[in-house]
Amino acid sequence: MDSSPEHKKATGVVALAVAAVGVVFGDIGTSPLYTMKEAFGGPHAMPVTETNVLGILSLCVWSLMLVVSLKYVMFIMRADNRGEGGIMALMALALRAVGESPRWRRVVIVLAVLGAALFYGDGVITPAMSILGAVEGLKVAAPDLERFIVPITVLIVIALFAFQRSGTARVGAVFGPIMCIWFLVLGVLGVIQIIESPAILRGLNPVYGVNFFLAHPWLSFLALGTVVLAITGAEAVYADMGHFGTGPIQRAWFWWVFPGLALNYFGQGALLLDDPTTARNPFYLMAPDWALYPMIVLASVAAVIASQAVISGAFSVTRQAVQLGFAPRMRIRHTSDETIGQIYVPWVNRFLLISIILVVIGFKSASNLAAAYGIAVTGTMLIDTLLALIVAVRLWKWSPWLAGLVGAVFLTIDLAFFSANIIKIPHGGWFPLVLGALVFTLMTTWRKGRGLVLAQMRTEGLALKPFINSIAAHPPLRVPGTAVFMVANHESVPHALLHNLKHNKVMHERNVLLTVETLEVPVADPELRIAIEPLGNEFFIMRLRFGFAEAPNVPRVMEGCQGCGLPFDMMDTTFFLSRETLIPTSGRPGMPQWRDKLFAFMSRNSESATAFFQIPGNRLIELGTQVEI
Repeated sequence: MDSSPEHKKATGVVALAVAAVGVVFGDIGTSPLYTMKEAFGGPHAMPVTETNVLGILSLCVWSLMLVVSLKYVMFIMRADNRGEGGIMALMALALRAVGESPRWRRVVIVLAVLGAALFYGDGVITPAMSILGAVEGLKVAAPDLERFIVPITVLIVIALFAFQRSGTARVGAVFGPIMCIWFLVLGVLGVIQIIESPAILRGLNPVYGVNFFLAHPWLSFLALGTVVLAITGAEAVYADMGHFGTGPIQRAWFWWVFPGLALNYFGQGALLLDDPTTARNPFYLMAPDWALYPMIVLASVAAVIASQAVISGAFSVTRQAVQLGFAPRMRIRHTSDETIGQIYVPWVNRFLLISIILVVIGFKSASNLAAAYGIAVTGTMLIDTLLALIVAVRLWKWSPWLAGLVGAVFLTIDLAFFSANIIKIPHGGWFPLVLGALVFTLMTTWRKGRGLVLAQMRTEGLALKPFINSIAAHPPLRVPGTAVFMVANHESVPHALLHNLKHNKVMHERNVLLTVETLEVPVADPELRIAIEPLGNEFFIMRLRFGFAEAPNVPRVMEGCQGCGLPFDMMDTTFFLSRETLIPTSGRPGMPQWRDKLFAFMSRNSESATAFFQIPGNRLIELGTQVEI
């Protein structure tokens, strides 16, 4: 057996690629369940003619090539923020690209928050759509079982979310091999039909897609709202990059996923031309009668796995949003000791579970959900393109003509898909927009509220340097040990320090004002991790820096400060924390009172700073202070 480092590395890449097939490509892998069915058998079905079938096939396969292969796998995944992907990582890169320009930073932040909000809508709709589409195979096998489709879907969703606490490492290890089998079955079913009608491969020619548009301009525009179903899940390719890395994801797509999808779509097209009555569900009717029930089971498992892509992406986006200050602190569990990106967020898990169950019960079928699906997906894709172009021009220093050419191609595609889905708003497209507006409001309220609180505390605070001088002139009683005051502003005296001095009449021998900063990179460089500034009279300012993909373990980092000239004995160190009680007040500048109350509610229900920064409770003293907003 070869045990060389090169062999082990290659084996590891293959294992990650297999896991990526399960976690990253599960969503796009279930698109064959409903794409052709909606195009030729849905509420706005097109006639099954050779021109229409070849036109739709051409649009589907070239959408996969241009949007997934070229745009996401080759272009946007280059926006690798030190291994992390997703809308918030892309925002951090874009912010770095635009520098300190207030106007551009505001544009980038609004785009990114809006994209993140739409991504959560995708995270709710994808599991409902995929699992419903799979279970609806029961209507083909046994029409009398149709009334059980919704209850079975709900039970599968509950089981999926109960499994999340195991982490994406175990999820990928289980799901990856199953999805490899799924894509193999997709390809085999397609090949069987293609062998009988090889002329269907003419759909590879983009001319058929162009001719379809020229012959039926309005019908083809409406058809884009269905074609986009073939590429749903493409945004998860970038969002889940931090879980598996660029190389394994690219290998999984080009070696296994894309061939299986393309063959299956052409197989469904061949079946439709041979028997137009199969339009009611061409995917399941491709399978032999004896394989129908096994296919329903396999498709249901694949649909569960499809949901994993956006769930993992939602966890990543949430962690990044918390670290970058766009969401309140939440409990985040790291489920792997080897890969930093593999996490579980209980609050998000519960939110998605409840929302998905409500969507399944409310919409009842995949066809009803198809209208809602495209809005969230195409909106996110459009924003990804805009942010990536900002990074390409400002950070990668692309020439204007190259960026303009790439942008023209991708934005034309994105805007065409987005426009085709806007007309679906009255038929279900309103749902992701409402959900996105809710998440956008929550994120912007938190960001704005934290800024107002810090500004208010800075205004009311006592200047630090004159305070230290007065302490030197009139020293209070000093007690042994180190006091660490966690603050967001180094220019003012911490409220906890003033309370301790006022009520206990003492001050520690050494006092450290500690700020935890989140950088716009996934992992902070070691040389940037710790910064210490002495202020005299045994007062120090300490900055601990973490990347937005790191768990901020403050005590562990402080134990490594011996080489920085400020050693800590954790058993002789006490942490002081000011817990703000927010009081919404009318008539103050900043936010409307309803947003003040919303911010106060979010603050009360956020994870405590002690738990988030992993400070032991027996070394902590919390002192309260009231802040009017």
